[in-house]
Amino acid sequence: KDTVKGTIDDVAGRAKRQVGEWTGDTGTQVDGAAQQVKGKVEKALGNIKDTARDAANEVDRSHRKTDDPKRP
Repeated sequence: KDTVKGTIDDVAGRAKRQVGEWTGDTGTQVDGAAQQVKGKVEKALGNIKDTARDAANEVDRSHRKTDDPKRP
């Protein structure tokens, strides 16, 4: 969820920054750059959450395998 939102903010910010460059509007350039940074942070946070969730799931699967009394 955070990764997708971050990607959207990153792309939208990049577009806004580019429009600001084309039109010479420094305010739009700054807003776009800020939105890009926000997007990159959201993407990084999403990646960290995904990695933590995947690791927790792997540990859970590992414990279920070793806790199985039918397994030698």
